[in-house]
Amino acid sequence: MKPLIRNEKNAGLWRRNIGADSDVIAARQPSRRAFAAGLAASLAGVMTLRRAKAAQPIRLVGFGDSLMAGYGVAPQDAFPVKLEKALKAAGRNVSIANAGVSGDTASGGADRVDWSVPEGVQGVILELGANDMLRGVDPKTTRAAIGRILDRLKERNIPVMLAGMRAAPNLGPDFGQQFERIYADFARERDLVLYPFFLEGVAGDRALNQTDGIHPNAKGVDVIVAGILPTVERFLDRIEGGKG
Repeated sequence: MKPLIRNEKNAGLWRRNIGADSDVIAARQPSRRAFAAGLAASLAGVMTLRRAKAAQPIRLVGFGDSLMAGYGVAPQDAFPVKLEKALKAAGRNVSIANAGVSGDTASGGADRVDWSVPEGVQGVILELGANDMLRGVDPKTTRAAIGRILDRLKERNIPVMLAGMRAAPNLGPDFGQQFERIYADFARERDLVLYPFFLEGVAGDRALNQTDGIHPNAKGVDVIVAGILPTVERFLDRIEGGKG
């Protein structure tokens, strides 16, 4: 077997090469330290970015009619304001813009959806149809208009939560069934979060409504917020999970 080091001369050469390699390794140490420092800085930057992103509120829009706008109550008692306050109390970082227009119908909402829901919005709570029902608008027209709103928001990749409405009994059972199915059908067909009746626990209660018997007073808004809160939180979970 041939020896690894054949003679002293070769051994010296081998030792010199090792020494030279050691110098190279030593020379590389600052580069490795610089790389490690750079990596640490990059990771710190990523964490800072994530924290900054987490610190930014989820931007929602309450898109609806006078029930959303806060008709007849002080600005601080409007539904979007009180809902935002309740969500923050529950530990949710969220902001809710009020895009309610008194007297608006579903068709009116469809006509203004783009300018009422600005860029950067991450979710919409859609509450429309009450005025359609009160005016006896054909449910097919209301369905088509809400469908247009949903289509447009889908094109813009903005998730929607539906807040449904019930028909007044005096409109008859046929009208009532057609109207109320609008919300359940869209929720099922499009996999939307649904709160079936926006005025749940408030409608028909004089103590919770203004003198017109239609619009909730401040206490009525509190009842609405308490009832809808778990559904809105589920909606936020879907937004945060990227499911919409």
